[in-house]
Amino acid sequence: MFETILIANRGEIACRVMETAQAMGVRCVAVYSDADAQAKHVAMADVAVHIGGSSPAQSYLRGDVIIRAALDTGAQAIHPGYGFLSENPDFVDAVEAAGLVFIGPSAAAIRAMGLKDAAKALMIEAGVPVVPGYHGADQDDALLADEAGKIGYPVLIKAVAGGGGKGMRLVEAAEGFQAALESARSEARTAFGNADVLVEKFVAKPRHIEVQVFGDGTDAVHLFERDCSLQRRHQKVIEEAPAPGMTPQMRRAMGDAAVKAAKAIGYAGAGTVEFIVDGSDGLSPDGFFFMEMNTRLQVEHPVTEMITGVDLVAWQLRVAAGEALPAAQEDLSITGHAFEARLYAEDVPAGFLPSTGTLTHLAFTPETRADSGVRAGDVISPFYDPMIAKVIVHGETRAVALSKLRAALAGCQVGGTVTNLAFLGALAGHEGFGRGQVDTGLIARDIEALTAVPAIQARHVAQAGMAALGLLEAGADAGFTLWRPLRRSVMLGWGEQQEVVKVRVLGPDRQIWSVGAQEVLAERGARGWTLDGQLAAQVTLSGGVVTLFEGYGMVFDVIDPLDRAAGAQGDGNLIEAPMPGLVRVMEAHVGQVVAKGDRLAVLEAMKMEHALLAARDGIVAEVLAATGDQVEAGAALVRLEAEADVEVAA
Repeated sequence: MFETILIANRGEIACRVMETAQAMGVRCVAVYSDADAQAKHVAMADVAVHIGGSSPAQSYLRGDVIIRAALDTGAQAIHPGYGFLSENPDFVDAVEAAGLVFIGPSAAAIRAMGLKDAAKALMIEAGVPVVPGYHGADQDDALLADEAGKIGYPVLIKAVAGGGGKGMRLVEAAEGFQAALESARSEARTAFGNADVLVEKFVAKPRHIEVQVFGDGTDAVHLFERDCSLQRRHQKVIEEAPAPGMTPQMRRAMGDAAVKAAKAIGYAGAGTVEFIVDGSDGLSPDGFFFMEMNTRLQVEHPVTEMITGVDLVAWQLRVAAGEALPAAQEDLSITGHAFEARLYAEDVPAGFLPSTGTLTHLAFTPETRADSGVRAGDVISPFYDPMIAKVIVHGETRAVALSKLRAALAGCQVGGTVTNLAFLGALAGHEGFGRGQVDTGLIARDIEALTAVPAIQARHVAQAGMAALGLLEAGADAGFTLWRPLRRSVMLGWGEQQEVVKVRVLGPDRQIWSVGAQEVLAERGARGWTLDGQLAAQVTLSGGVVTLFEGYGMVFDVIDPLDRAAGAQGDGNLIEAPMPGLVRVMEAHVGQVVAKGDRLAVLEAMKMEHALLAARDGIVAEVLAATGDQVEAGAALVRLEAEADVEVAA
């Protein structure tokens, strides 16, 4: 076994690898960027090395600097985690050339699966079923359109490189093909530096089921399947294992196909073979098709660990150190059911916009396995993926595990940033999902219900006011001294609402709050405060923000009336950056006539591109940023002429 390894990653996966490695007696070296100097993975490591600036290109993608750090700290091996350099075959070659061990597959195996078109040709040769489509090298527009017609609409255009839904477009009919092709190529070129695409038949009611494989370079086994069908814009949201409705025959067929895929490339380490499954009429052994192979540990690997009892990171270390496969296929079995929900800092009502901020509070229920790379006090930065944690549960049956997931999500407490927690809770409570009726279109079909904002009642507003005014811990003199008035008020904001709420303090244990036309009675008894008879929620106050931990978290801003008056003078014609990021493309130019919904700029932040659109018809008066500029949240990018000015000019 290795004495020292370097983890060439950050956040949750770096912490996850360290937990297992350190438990095995292995010394761990962390690397970190400027933005991560105080990060959790740095604090956990035995040694930490600074490798550069905050952006990945300045730090976590600098393979030469990472290899030098490994050599300087006495590491014998490098674990890549996932993302960044984990599937970069040139990095693997460089690691091995430096005399180090790469904890993962060979460069040849990564190259074999790195391009979807070449991988599918290899899978056909290995006897693995693939989706009907065009995977050729000829990228002529007319040829691709002709092939789409032969396949039959609807079709999917997919970038041959990369993943995560980037460079992917669904085309329903021939007339939309060219525009979708141009859009997919543009996104693929930006994300992967490769604009080539393939065209495939779109499966009408698809399920995304993947199989965990593990090899030692000669032999391979599978550790059963995971269902990752709950997706939004091709991004996984909740994963589970095993897949609902899976039959022994289907499991055997998919497992055998996945092992064939792994053996075909002499795979070593943990990998995932992803299949698209036709779920229109139940699961059938002839109804699944190879999509791609991820030649690394997957984000959702914990659900496999929970049902098999296998520590996949421990297996990775053992095989990379020269051991054979730790178990034979017949030694592996499934126990119970597991779920994983991805908790993100994102503003769901604003269209799932990634969010930044300092985590003022972070807590999970004792029964939850929470894999996280952040702690209270840490910053969600604009430079990396905004994941806060993976919420993982296990139960004896799917119904028990789902019940545990609902309780785990209800018990999550996150302060300091908006999250997708209510969205995850709505998904966990979705009737169809509860029955195991899952497919990749479920979220899109029910998006309005799933993203509905939890109702905020007068008692919630009153408790936020209590926190803002320091009245949750009111002493015996509250409201009865010359220095503490009997009547007080505070201005609160939540959602689109702002309101001045008022209180009459009747004693240390009794308050009456006026919230609009409603009155709320707050009383303190043996169990603590109640508001209109309902027990008060836990609450935090930080930096003028009150967070109530009820209904998956309710956030209230404490507003200074002077700030509100100043804000009312702002220019409503400005298009502003919704978060810190890089202006990837500035399309607007002075004098341009734009219509509502026209794209004016593209902002890159948190590994995603965000189109900034004109909110109304108008004329561009000023362009205040250029392509390549790094901007802060709220920075003015484009200003439209005032509507009155346009009318006069007309």
